[in-house]
Amino acid sequence: MPNQSKSLEDVHESVQIKKGKFRKILSFFGPAYLISVGYMDPGNWATDLAGGSQFGYTLIWVLLMSNIMALLLQSLCTRLGIVRRKDLAQCNRETYPKGMNLVLYILAEIAIAACDLAEILGMAIGLNLLFGIDLIYGVLISFLDTFLLLYLQKLGMRKMELFIVGLITMIGLCFLTEMFLAKPDFGEVAKGFIPSIPNSAALYISIGIIGATVMPHNLYLHSALVQTRQIKRDDFSIKKALKYNFWDSAIALNLAFFVNAAILILASSVFHKNGYHDVAELSDAYRLLGTTLGTDLAPKLFAVALILAGQSSTVTGTLAGQIVMEGYLHLRINPVLRRILTRLLAVVPAVVVILIFGEKEVGSLLIFSQVILSMQLAFAVIPLIHFVSDKAKMGNFAINTTTKFFAWTIAFIISFLNAQLVYEEVNKWMANSESYTLNIFLVALEIGLLVLLLLTFFIPIMLKKNEENQKEIHEPFEKFTLEEISNQHFKKIVVALDFSKTDRKVINYATQLATTESTIILVHIVESASAKYTGERTNDEESLSDLKRLEQYAEIIRPLFNETKIELGYNNRINSIAEICKRNQADLLIVGSHGHQGFMDFIFGETINKLRHRVNIPVFIAK
Repeated sequence: MPNQSKSLEDVHESVQIKKGKFRKILSFFGPAYLISVGYMDPGNWATDLAGGSQFGYTLIWVLLMSNIMALLLQSLCTRLGIVRRKDLAQCNRETYPKGMNLVLYILAEIAIAACDLAEILGMAIGLNLLFGIDLIYGVLISFLDTFLLLYLQKLGMRKMELFIVGLITMIGLCFLTEMFLAKPDFGEVAKGFIPSIPNSAALYISIGIIGATVMPHNLYLHSALVQTRQIKRDDFSIKKALKYNFWDSAIALNLAFFVNAAILILASSVFHKNGYHDVAELSDAYRLLGTTLGTDLAPKLFAVALILAGQSSTVTGTLAGQIVMEGYLHLRINPVLRRILTRLLAVVPAVVVILIFGEKEVGSLLIFSQVILSMQLAFAVIPLIHFVSDKAKMGNFAINTTTKFFAWTIAFIISFLNAQLVYEEVNKWMANSESYTLNIFLVALEIGLLVLLLLTFFIPIMLKKNEENQKEIHEPFEKFTLEEISNQHFKKIVVALDFSKTDRKVINYATQLATTESTIILVHIVESASAKYTGERTNDEESLSDLKRLEQYAEIIRPLFNETKIELGYNNRINSIAEICKRNQADLLIVGSHGHQGFMDFIFGETINKLRHRVNIPVFIAK
């Protein structure tokens, strides 16, 4: 569909596929590495530490199983993005009713904020352990990575991918060194791949491991990232792209599995072996690593890996936020503002908890973030399976019956385990709460989420309509005749002048867009010290000079039009021009652009972008 909005439009199809088999394969490698950081973020570390310290190597098979689940789900995301050229959020917007889409959007934003919260806390804890920086300052320092992401986005998609691969490599090297220092029993490690659940506590930790593995924002993100490659649209090229992206996912997620398994093995060989069976806090793990291994290198490498994991995860979390906002709402906002808002949603709760409850509650906040993620996961997995199963939209690339069976089985397992995790945690909060109102709210929340989950599953089944009845991304097509558009012209045109070199071009465009029956209103905004101080009309020297200049312009073009008027505005450019347009009932506004952007916009002001949102008429920008 040529008119559809593009996922991550600034980098959409920005990566060219190289010639030559090896270089071609490498061209597809990258998106899954950005995804893989979500599978090794600080939110996963606590469950891995708890599993290893309590049960030794017994639960490694759970990590492997959750990794296989993740691989299937991420491969479905790549299929959706490559075949339909739409991300998961865009497909949701097309399929679900408007009100439900708003709820799904809010849930997705909450999940991204929760994920960002875990990353902030992980990074802050790492800084605290390594350099002794107070957690609250560590949280505030993490806010500065906003500018790092903006710099990476400027460098382009491949540079960003290389940066993430570099961080993952360093995390892997840290844990390789830890393995060398810990000297695990690899015979016992191999036995851990035999499925077994020793007791109910092990079951609970297994649920936590699976629940913390598949991240909802990764499903939105992967379906968009695969669209950064320039792929031909024939069946052969699509099939090849699916194949190469699968291998990309397999390699990247296995690296994530190695990191998670390394944490669990480290906890088993260092803590469980030495009788420390209750290690789940990151700070406890850091402290005990030094005492049990007898070297300062092990805890320092642990802290470094924690900081790197937190930093790498924030990059992908922000990209996911952009995809979710643009896909669900078709709303694009400034990347800086997007990043700051996402960061604030995570920083503020972290700062509030630390200030009110102290650093001892940071571990609970980390667990809370994982519960929030668990609550949202099913709302991303279920629609994904529906979309890739749709033969009408996916054609020959719709998943087969066997894949459907495994996908729905995984969806059921993940939904059930996450629901159980949420249920357990909510019950704990209710048991510790003395507020009747809060308990009622928590029960209502659980019931509401269950109803929403059922609607998420059944609506795509009930609303399978013909292609022409599907909800359009844009407004419905309005038929018109040639006579209707050829007889229309602009009657009143406001021309904003700033007395620079662009004025001549602006007036030139006005003469081309107007007819002899048009009325031209030449406008200039006075921004003298007197006008700024009073905020009203003034007869200072600058105003009189500006009025004279407008009259000189008017004298030149008066013979061409029915009427030419001049008008001065005062102080605020945007407000004044918008008011003049409204008062004169103008049907076109022409403004000049100087072509500056970024920091120059910050210095000189960004008139045009703000102005076009203040007027309800077309704005013609003369460059």
